[in-house]
Amino acid sequence: EPVESGGGSVQAGASLTLSCESSAHIFGSYSAGWFRQSADKDREFVATIDYSGSVTNYNDFVKGRFTISRDNGKNMVTLQMNDLKPEDTAVYYCATSGGDYSGSADPNRYDYWGQGTQVTVSS
Repeated sequence: EPVESGGGSVQAGASLTLSCESSAHIFGSYSAGWFRQSADKDREFVATIDYSGSVTNYNDFVKGRFTISRDNGKNMVTLQMNDLKPEDTAVYYCATSGGDYSGSADPNRYDYWGQGTQVTVSS
């Protein structure tokens, strides 16, 4: 199971970096991603990355502000979040796949989920 870290409470316009570490030996072979869920919404795709780190996908609401990256040598995936907005407030979940390698945005393609880390952005 992936383990997230790096959440917290910040003011609008600030930055946060979320990290996710996986113990799975297959981590470097498959996709990883970040999803989020707020109190009034279903879980939604934020950003995903293919097995190699060369293909990334972003939801429109984070394009230009968030950057996903991975270090397969360390079994880690990172989400750099800049210019945070109050609407980014949510629990952020790291997910890794056991079968998809393309960086799919479909949460059903991800098999392993972390417990989530809270991000709160105040105006």
